[in-house]
Amino acid sequence: MTAITHDVVAIGNAIVDILAQAEDSFIEEIGVAKGSMQLMFSPEEADALYAKMGPGREVSGGSAANTVAGMAALGSRCAFIGQVADDQLGEVFAHDLRATGVDFDTAVRDGQPTTARCLIFVTPDGQRTMNTFLGASQFLPAAALDRDVIAGGAILYLEGYLWDPEEPRAAMRAAIDIARGAGRKVAFTLSDVFCISRHGGDFRALIAEGLVDILFANENELLALAEVEDFEAALTKIAAQVPVLVVTRSERGAIAVANGERVSVAAEPIDKVVDTTGAGDLFAAGFLHGQAQGWDVGKSLKLGAACAAEIISHYGARPEADLKAVAAKLG
Repeated sequence: MTAITHDVVAIGNAIVDILAQAEDSFIEEIGVAKGSMQLMFSPEEADALYAKMGPGREVSGGSAANTVAGMAALGSRCAFIGQVADDQLGEVFAHDLRATGVDFDTAVRDGQPTTARCLIFVTPDGQRTMNTFLGASQFLPAAALDRDVIAGGAILYLEGYLWDPEEPRAAMRAAIDIARGAGRKVAFTLSDVFCISRHGGDFRALIAEGLVDILFANENELLALAEVEDFEAALTKIAAQVPVLVVTRSERGAIAVANGERVSVAAEPIDKVVDTTGAGDLFAAGFLHGQAQGWDVGKSLKLGAACAAEIISHYGARPEADLKAVAAKLG
């Protein structure tokens, strides 16, 4: 059996976030649902929306990449697989991720389209509304997978956002086969309700086939996956199908059901919610780091809540505080 070289190996969209503050009226003007994520299907569409943005700041992002960056900040050994183009934004993404200590060696893609970008509008209440041009990230081929790296990861972590395009979907299926063949666990995050509306059948099939060991969802995603309107009914239905289910509930904290045992944790109090971008990503980082350290589910949930609280206290989805100090407070 391949030796474990990483606590988590993640596959996801390689995206550079561009964040700007915006009023609720602007969100209404551009015709998108506040707090959601929409896809843009051409660089021209992305350019036109970018031209309407106020002053912005560039921060490397991508859901799974944010998670492993958070885990690396906590001291975990992580690797990331994702596709960037041979352009400036691709260089920014690669530099920023490697600077966190995450191993990132996926070969760049020549030609068009450009590296993915996500235009994020943050309203005064801290809600983030995301508009994503997937660019090069949607062309991650199975040939780009490093089989040894995947086999050497204790947990393979996949994001639902990347399930939409055909090539990376095939790559993730191949990665699951590699991880399973090596006796590793697979964690999956549902990412967004729109992902479930498009690929819920695939997600349910993965779960039914026993290919998901740890499933992450927020409350709305859980309801959509379970196809019911009652939270408790949804929790009971999905928890019976996966070894570990983790559900975040914003200000109401989070719940995990692990092998039939239910554990809850309150949200970590903070003075002010500045930007909710990456809250779920960093919650997953804290939880997975705890699991990698052999912590019980309750303690892992508490670290997830603490990491989420750190990330929503400032702009951007990469941690600014010392997360090791945050973890140390839990003992």
